[in-house]
Amino acid sequence: MLKPIHDWDDAFANMAYIPDSESLPQIWTDNAAAYRTSGIKIEQDIPYGDHPRERFDLIWPDETPKGLVIFVHGGYWMRLDKTYWSHLAEGARAKGWAICMPSYTLAPEARIHEITAQIGRAVTLAATHVEGPIRITGHSAGGHLATRIMCDDSPLSEATLARVISVLSISGVHDLRPLLHTKLNETLRLDDAESCSESPVLHRPARTVPYKSWVGGGERPEFIRQTQLIAQIWAGLDVKTQSTVDAQHNHFTVLDGLCLPESNITRALLE
Repeated sequence: MLKPIHDWDDAFANMAYIPDSESLPQIWTDNAAAYRTSGIKIEQDIPYGDHPRERFDLIWPDETPKGLVIFVHGGYWMRLDKTYWSHLAEGARAKGWAICMPSYTLAPEARIHEITAQIGRAVTLAATHVEGPIRITGHSAGGHLATRIMCDDSPLSEATLARVISVLSISGVHDLRPLLHTKLNETLRLDDAESCSESPVLHRPARTVPYKSWVGGGERPEFIRQTQLIAQIWAGLDVKTQSTVDAQHNHFTVLDGLCLPESNITRALLE
């Protein structure tokens, strides 16, 4: 039996349960900066709009790309940017894929529905730079956005949407309604209407491409619940879904395997 959740701030507080979590952002930026200067082919800060944060990086494989992977970063829609995560491209890059990593305008300057539209524009433009199939992934808030742009009111162009062959949401938030009861919402500014319209669990999928949701076993139970919830709901809407609880990882170490071409999570992304 599932117990009711009374403290929604605690339910979403992953960092509070990870030792030395305050040191993680510096580790991420150091790893990402080292990767960008490691000799890989990378195009940085390609604009997809007028706002200074409407930029994406394109990381290229050594040969003609098999297609395009989109990675959307997390940070509760209010923190971080693409420059923290460049090194996570290596697993897909080593397997022959180009990787697009967009930044986006953060809350409270942008509402979540506006960020959804931004990611739609970023992916649509990135698709003009790289031929072939598109695989979409994202982490935490980015997992939400990766899923949200594949809903029945997708902001993607029809031509771009037709090229998407899979989605992998990593530790994604797929039902935003609980966030109405958190301090996070002082920044997110969600209301009842937007919490519903921006929740993928309340939408039909735009296309019935394979959908995978992945979460660390050491994450807060709410993230595990939401990971399983979206897979269960979309499985009932003609989508082939797979939900994985990666027992040995927390909300952040769950990403580590994306650096490795033969890791389980990279296989999940590319297969």
